[in-house]
Amino acid sequence: MNKRLVAVGECMVEMAPTAGENQFSMAFSGDTFNTVWYARKALGDSWSVDYVTAVGDDAVSRQMTQFMAQSGVGTDHIVRRPDATVGLYLIELEEGERHFSYWRGQSAARGLADDAAHLQNAFDGAQVVYFSGITLAILTPEARATFLNAVASARENGALVCFDPNLRPRLWANAADMCAAITQAAAHADIALPSFEDEAWHFGDSDLAATADRYQSAGVDLVVVKNGAGQMLVRQGSENSHHSPVQVTDVVDTTAAGDSFNAGFLSAFLDGAPVAEAVEKGSVLAGKVIQGHGALVDIGS
Repeated sequence: MNKRLVAVGECMVEMAPTAGENQFSMAFSGDTFNTVWYARKALGDSWSVDYVTAVGDDAVSRQMTQFMAQSGVGTDHIVRRPDATVGLYLIELEEGERHFSYWRGQSAARGLADDAAHLQNAFDGAQVVYFSGITLAILTPEARATFLNAVASARENGALVCFDPNLRPRLWANAADMCAAITQAAAHADIALPSFEDEAWHFGDSDLAATADRYQSAGVDLVVVKNGAGQMLVRQGSENSHHSPVQVTDVVDTTAAGDSFNAGFLSAFLDGAPVAEAVEKGSVLAGKVIQGHGALVDIGS
């Protein structure tokens, strides 16, 4: 019987720059969807992957769900809302670094957790539940509580819960609300995948160990502290290990660098690889992705 990974969040229309001046290509992207898209390619045949979100009932929403299905990502638990559509973002690049402009105020995904029974059904039988800080940020406080209750129930039923804090302060009313919600969500996670630069800025962590300490204090067992091109820290139980990522000299676009690392790491870890090997898999995948344009890059086999 197949094992299931269920990812939850918002997928958006991505407008990414192409080689021509003021020319953009349209694609579909979003942090947790990026991860599950790469994970589908990396995971073995014993795994299925599903995406939980909400979309509209318009043409672009139908194109999005069709793209997901064609990518091998399950869409049975996606809510279709006739009164909404999907969000959109525009990428602008400057020396490989990305800057975003968003149009997501009426995104259907904001209602992905309005129905507790729907979430319970989506998580039923899942071996892994994956979500991010952006998943939390787009929800109302009431829907966020519903969502975390569903995550807690899935964990009690045996699911491994994986969480990327992915701190995006512009999505929150204020920094205090963001930090409180992230800490609350971490209490429900088995694996956390924070990025040190963001954590240091918003939580005041002095070093990678401080980030790992904080997530372990919240109840997380395995913490992988990403650090851009710098050395990463992995804390598993009481054991620390440091890992250097693959160095890339030809950086084209850093969009989805962390998302693809998460996919490579989790895919290897879930298929039984040791942590060090899983970190290497994540690093190699991210290194390939940042040499292409946009979030979803065809990196071959």
